[in-house]
Amino acid sequence: MRPDKDLIDEHLEHPVFSIIGKVADEKNQPCYVIGGYVRDIFLYRESKDIDIVTVGSGIELATAVSRKMGKGVHLSVFKNFGTAQVKAKDLEVEFVGARKESYQRDSRKPIVEDGTLEDDQNRRDFTINALALCLNKEHFGELADPFNGMEDMEHGIIRTPLDPDITFSDDPLRMMRAIRFATQLNFKIEEKTFAAIERNRERISIISKERVIDELNKIMLSDEPSRGFLLLDECKLLPLIFPELDALKGVDTVAGRGHKDNFYHTLMVLDNVSLRTRDLWLRWAALLHDIAKPVTKRYDAKLGWTFHNHNFVGEKMIPGIFRRMKLPLNEKMKYVQKIVGLHMRPIVLAEEEVTDSAVRRLLFDAGDDIEDLMMLCEADITSKNQEKVKRFLENFALVRTKLREIEEKDRVRNMQPPISGEEIMEIFGLSPSRTVGDIKSAIKDAVLDGIIPNERDAAYRFMLETAEKLGLKPVHPLR
Repeated sequence: MRPDKDLIDEHLEHPVFSIIGKVADEKNQPCYVIGGYVRDIFLYRESKDIDIVTVGSGIELATAVSRKMGKGVHLSVFKNFGTAQVKAKDLEVEFVGARKESYQRDSRKPIVEDGTLEDDQNRRDFTINALALCLNKEHFGELADPFNGMEDMEHGIIRTPLDPDITFSDDPLRMMRAIRFATQLNFKIEEKTFAAIERNRERISIISKERVIDELNKIMLSDEPSRGFLLLDECKLLPLIFPELDALKGVDTVAGRGHKDNFYHTLMVLDNVSLRTRDLWLRWAALLHDIAKPVTKRYDAKLGWTFHNHNFVGEKMIPGIFRRMKLPLNEKMKYVQKIVGLHMRPIVLAEEEVTDSAVRRLLFDAGDDIEDLMMLCEADITSKNQEKVKRFLENFALVRTKLREIEEKDRVRNMQPPISGEEIMEIFGLSPSRTVGDIKSAIKDAVLDGIIPNERDAAYRFMLETAEKLGLKPVHPLR
């Protein structure tokens, strides 16, 4: 694969590259744009992250470049790391001096020394990320490709520049990065490189959970995330970073009756959802929707294999998983819990008669997330029986129609009770108590069951009837 000069010139025509090159020439420093930005030029991918490596001080070069660029430019210096960042409108450039690295066994933080361009390329994770384009005037746009990264890109291969065992042992996060790049780019990991991942998999323990989940989220956001999880499984990293997902694997058989492999089913659901949305948290809900099946699995001689309440058990498992994996313990987690807890409800509606009451309750419980929930449930249909798939999709279409009709008529999505708990206490002279909650719940259930319309007057009359049965009379009736 020969570098396309016109393509290179097109991507280096931004004024920042000529400014960097001019300043580097003035300082007599060899200077290159390196890594992902260069790789993505030849893969026709958009890339905003520009990494500059120079033989000399990256901080001094960045400082001089920021002065040359003038107003509206922000310089950040990170002396401890020997790096600097220049930010302008729609532009972010990282500067570092060329270096060579060595590692200690118990840390991925390298011992750093000044080095040459060759030293810097040697420390790169993969051949496709070791490409460098010169920015100095004499050799502007010339490609330095010591490890045949261009050829690896042409053949769709992820390979380490040096011995993969050393590469992965030095920085085990590179194992996750290899799988992430293979997933994002639809590349294959070269055989010796992949074997080294399996050999060094236990080294992942020295990597922070935050760095691992960052790579995992990038896998989740790829076009076909199942590829990444299948690679994690194949190299035996999966049980080390995600034991609950690994536990879904396998099929048990009793009396000739087995169940589907819930690991492969889950990955199919994840891919189905990923075809419809780029929302990271709905994708996480898809990945976790059956996460409790291993702990709820039972065999019944009449029914076969059952997974009773796996949605509710899964909902309870999610905070522990999020906490361990350093995922956010905020509204994102609560959203995933909610979708996992509710994911069986539309399926039950699709299998049975769709009653107005059941649809009202689903709308009330799902609220604004009803569309996401329906998307997951439709993605959950992975049967090879096309007649069964057709029947389910038709039933889901009926559920969707009912959802629209009920919402237009009864407005129960995100419904606030027509009469609040505070009003109930005032009307009957009550202090906060279970009785107040019971009356309030009775009003809500009456609306959802279609006994009364979602209107204040009807709710008030129903409240009085309910209170009378409890031996209560209004102290301060509403006017």
